[in-house]
Amino acid sequence: MTDRQPRPSPFCLRLTPEERARLELDAAGMTLAAYIKWRVFDPDSPPPKTRGKTPVRDHQTLSRLMGLLGQSRLSTNINQLAKAANSGSLAADDLTRSALERAARDIAAMRTMLMQALGIRGEP
Repeated sequence: MTDRQPRPSPFCLRLTPEERARLELDAAGMTLAAYIKWRVFDPDSPPPKTRGKTPVRDHQTLSRLMGLLGQSRLSTNINQLAKAANSGSLAADDLTRSALERAARDIAAMRTMLMQALGIRGEP
């Protein structure tokens, strides 16, 4: 048997979808519980550090990127290329090279968009 302190009882707060969305946006990577506690009990102090969550800096870019990924057949195409390469049936003609280069450019562009949306600096 351990000497754990009993956990405090939960607190329930009903919000409209708009109010919750606003809280989540304002929390910027913090859990809602941590954000609400900070705002209620210690709003004059700097916000507490989050546990590795990086706030999204650009929601529009992130939404655009997620839409592009949802419409893309990129993962299917790359899987098919990998399967063909592993079986030895990948013909490396000009058309294939062009398709691979285009896929690599698309992936690099998506990576850049994602890093920008998350506020992460890229490689120099």
